Amino acid sequence: MSIPIATLLLLMFSSSSSYFISLAHSKIPRLGISPNMLKNTPDAPTQKLNDSDLEMFYFNQNLDHFTFTPKSYMTFQQRYAIDSKHWAGANAPILAFLGEESSLDSDLSAIGFLRDNGPRFKALLVYIEHRYYGKTMPFGSADEALKNASTLGYLNAAQALADYAAILFHVKEKYATKHSPIIVIGGSYGGMLAAWFRLKYPHIALGALASSAPLLYFEDTRPNFGYYYIVTKVIKGTSERCYNMIRKSWKEIDRVAAKPNGLLILSKQFKTCAPLNGSFDIKDFLSTIYAEAVQYNRGPSYWVANVCNAIDNNPPNRKNGLLLGRIFAGVVALLGNQSCYDTNMFAHPTNSNKAWRWQTCSEIVMPVGYDKQDTMFPTTPFNMTSYIEGCKAEYGVTPRPHWITTYFGIQDVKLVLRKFGSNIIFSNGLSDPYSVGGFTLSRHCHEEERRSGVAGDATR
Repeated sequence: MSIPIATLLLLMFSSSSSYFISLAHSKIPRLGISPNMLKNTPDAPTQKLNDSDLEMFYFNQNLDHFTFTPKSYMTFQQRYAIDSKHWAGANAPILAFLGEESSLDSDLSAIGFLRDNGPRFKALLVYIEHRYYGKTMPFGSADEALKNASTLGYLNAAQALADYAAILFHVKEKYATKHSPIIVIGGSYGGMLAAWFRLKYPHIALGALASSAPLLYFEDTRPNFGYYYIVTKVIKGTSERCYNMIRKSWKEIDRVAAKPNGLLILSKQFKTCAPLNGSFDIKDFLSTIYAEAVQYNRGPSYWVANVCNAIDNNPPNRKNGLLLGRIFAGVVALLGNQSCYDTNMFAHPTNSNKAWRWQTCSEIVMPVGYDKQDTMFPTTPFNMTSYIEGCKAEYGVTPRPHWITTYFGIQDVKLVLRKFGSNIIFSNGLSDPYSVGGFTLSRHCHEEERRSGVAGDATR
């Protein structure tokens, strides 16, 4: 039995997806599908979760799928959920959501695509939590699992994909649905996993929907324009006045910081909860604010418009400085009126942040920096040498920036998809900063389609 994969081409997520963990001047934005910190978060999930439709399970998962050492036979409990409310039984399709770098709880509250389309296809809905996130912790606890490189070494994309394969086989056996076609679905990092799963496990997944999946944002497949180019473009398109004030604010921050007690002045101007250690603290915080606004710029509260309206229209306050007073108004517009503002709010060492930090220091090495085209920001290109040194200092392990492209073979993505990458849908919102690393027909296949008519094969 087959299912028309093209009918699944619906908008699964918003146009954007990520949030930041800082590392000096190199930033690998987290690829989460929903924001964690902002006051506007309730706007994001538009559908309330009906817990009564879901059954939670734990699967006894192998720690290591690829070696046969005694330790590899250790197991851990991997969480997954099933919604069988609309399932038509044997041979009806299975829609499987592949979890990314967050807990299953946050995924279930944010993902409406499966619930919206499950009844239409009379599908069994499966949601799987990624290893080392949420309650899926090897070694018995988060403290032990996230302790050091020895335990974190089992956290990688290949192991996660093998986890999903084992659980999906288990689900088919459990529900006696041997011939049901499986469509895997994911967003951001999860979208990358969905595409890779279809490539690596075509005998399990009939097709994949990879939403906002920047699988070309690696050292060997760098996009022509970077992440912050889109952030700049969206804000400039919203208000050129707002863009110009933000662009000018960086030098103003440095000018104030250079004064006697300058950092104290900045702390008071921006009502920071803790004293600033340098001007970089506030600049890093602000750049993250702007990127967050673009990443999650959706209704009913359109965050970029809110920030720019506040910056454009806030009456000058000489006490806070004419320019920086307006910039601070943008912060308040996004985060709300607070007694103080935590400039480290996006970098607190939560379990998910610790796990994602490891992944970006091992194999998910994306060369995200402030390039010369990103005119709203001071130019600070990604520096691979310093990035590798930072990761080695933290974990004692050298990142492998070329491993993803080696293992998944995406250097020539058109060739890969045309030869053996059928039934993968790549959906991208072009206001998503990560869309620069996504696969789109217009960007990668337009010329080939015009010449030979084969580009459509890449997404059928």
